[in-house]
Amino acid sequence: MSLRTIACTATLAALLAAPAAAALPFHVGSLPAGPLDAITDVAGVRVANLTLERGSSIRTGATAILPDRDPWDRKLAAAFLRFNGNGEMTGTHWIDESGYLEEPIVLTDTLDIGLADDGVVSWMIAKHPQLGITDDVPLPVVAECDDQLLNDIQARAVTPNDVVALLNRAHSGQFKRGSVGAGTGMKAFGFKAGIGSASRVLPAAMGGYRVGVLVNDNTGMSHAHLKMMGVPVGRALQHLYLPKFPQPLALHGRMSSGSIIIVIATDAPLDNRQLRALALRAGIGMARTGLISSVGSGDLFIAFSTRYVYRRTGDFRVHAPRIATVESDRVLDTLYRATSDAVEASIDDALWSSSTMIGRRGITVYGLPHAPVLRLLRAAGVPLAAHR
Repeated sequence: MSLRTIACTATLAALLAAPAAAALPFHVGSLPAGPLDAITDVAGVRVANLTLERGSSIRTGATAILPDRDPWDRKLAAAFLRFNGNGEMTGTHWIDESGYLEEPIVLTDTLDIGLADDGVVSWMIAKHPQLGITDDVPLPVVAECDDQLLNDIQARAVTPNDVVALLNRAHSGQFKRGSVGAGTGMKAFGFKAGIGSASRVLPAAMGGYRVGVLVNDNTGMSHAHLKMMGVPVGRALQHLYLPKFPQPLALHGRMSSGSIIIVIATDAPLDNRQLRALALRAGIGMARTGLISSVGSGDLFIAFSTRYVYRRTGDFRVHAPRIATVESDRVLDTLYRATSDAVEASIDDALWSSSTMIGRRGITVYGLPHAPVLRLLRAAGVPLAAHR
């Protein structure tokens, strides 16, 4: 065995053994993060992950985001944005039409979207037994990314019962990031990626509002475009830590281009029109990391407000919120900044928190190498300190 082979084997072993970092070592933007630096910093939001790693080929899962304990009777103002449409997020026609969200949000892989939808329906019926009898029927919001590079996606490993259990255990507080839940088999910039999250808090003089973001990042195979804090770290690493293919494999379509799902939560009282404007700013944060939203991308964004709530009464009528929306341009501009910064930080978090994975066909996707990236950031003068 050559010294080069020994060195490569040792590097792989070290990357596989290395635990994911608990926090980003830098802070994106000027606004402070919330206590958890997560979407769950927005009160009422709950998250849970289902991670499936079985044998040598199942690398998938699901992630649930509950915007409220009971979104059916407390419908939250919401907006959907298709940044690039080579992907799917179900239930969004009604969000566009009504201006509110009335179900949990579930993220999973492309071929499990129907099974996850079925699970959401079962969970909703258990909560509201009159659905489809004397009550209306839900239109689940389920979004997908394609994890076929590392996962045997034809196995459709996520079951409806899995999703019911997942929704039942959604919780507030901290949660795992990286190669977990719907992010289990995902990659970005040719590195291992998956679930990332961040939050930003406005000054008290601007209402102290919070913006929280969760992403499922599965955006392509090229190291060269990756930037962190404006530093082109991917360019320096473009010939290193490349995915390993035991057998030749032609990458094409969505397997090469990838996708990203971005979920934005805020406790600022915003209506559908304002939330769509908020979701638009997610594209700014995405672009700062080097993403261009390619033809093969399913880049889909959803934003909701936990403060602008449509309530139902016993006659099943939906009543508009009795609260004024944010009117100050200065506050709205700061909410836009909070959103773009939190999206950028969430994408960085998805990469930083993910570890090297070997999946289907023995394909290896390496985790972002922390030490070389830190050296590049230090050399560029980036202040390095944990902010959670």
